[in-house]
Amino acid sequence: MTLHWELQRKSLCALGAALAALIVAGVTSPARADNGSALTTTSQDAQDTLAPAMDVAARAPATFFRINDVLARLDAMRGRGPNAVRLAALTPSNIATDASPEPRPAPAKGDEPFGLFTFRAPEGLLWQKWRGLEVRLTRDAETLRRCEADAGNCPSNAAQFLRLIGAVKAKSGRARLDEANRAVNMVVRYVSDYAQHGEADRWSSPLETFATAKGDCEDYAIAKYVALQEAGFPRDDLRLVLVRDRAVRQDHAVLAARLDGQWLVLDNRRAELIEDTGATHLAPLFAIDQAGVHLFARPYAQRQLSDPAEAAPAASDEGSEWRNADIADGGAWPGALPLLM
Repeated sequence: MTLHWELQRKSLCALGAALAALIVAGVTSPARADNGSALTTTSQDAQDTLAPAMDVAARAPATFFRINDVLARLDAMRGRGPNAVRLAALTPSNIATDASPEPRPAPAKGDEPFGLFTFRAPEGLLWQKWRGLEVRLTRDAETLRRCEADAGNCPSNAAQFLRLIGAVKAKSGRARLDEANRAVNMVVRYVSDYAQHGEADRWSSPLETFATAKGDCEDYAIAKYVALQEAGFPRDDLRLVLVRDRAVRQDHAVLAARLDGQWLVLDNRRAELIEDTGATHLAPLFAIDQAGVHLFARPYAQRQLSDPAEAAPAASDEGSEWRNADIADGGAWPGALPLLM
């Protein structure tokens, strides 16, 4: 007997019992005929009336079952396996409940500044500018080594930068980062590249910047980057970061340094260090270090793809049709060069 017919049979039995109760109530209560006289029945009449219903119940004994057994049998019939048991006590998904929802898996957090990932940027103007700067940084390093060997013949700008490096090296932990940020901010006076060099955007090495004591945002960041490396800070924990400053709607450059797993931002517009998680006004665009130029990208959400074609394409060095949804907020076309302020 199927569950459907079993439920119908039980419903008929319940209906029959209810009708029997009504009959009992009717035959044992006084009624009035049309002429106003009271009508009564005897107990024998009631028994005769209930006899058919009682006979039906005797011929069809009650059958008991558990709903969980029925669900398990249906699961087995549908090929879900013998252990695929759905419990009737579970709350269906379409029923309101005050139970706490199951926690969803959080997106993976990247190891780069702002909790993002990075991938190699396509060849373009930023790569050209960075490679040109690397050549001048190598020349700066040679000058500093000569100054350390012969302080009497050291240029004044190199000697000043070496003193700054010594002050940074004398500190440790967060104080070392704070010293680099404060010292460079005090030495260099902000002047735009247009005003100083007549160019829209020029990246200067630290000794070039200290020769004039002038520079713009990326010159501050580059000087801090080199000073911390010279002071012994791990190179793998330093990133020159090109960002979009939402507060003033300008492209900007800062230095990010990782200390005890936390990225800290060194900004020429601030005397104090700020954690990357608190720098919500900065939208990261590019990260630059000894490995080259990289684009920031968001972590992929953990979701099921209905079609493998939905998977995001891998980055290409030659560039392609980029999907801004996978690039961090404020992301730019990889070939574009921010005008840094």
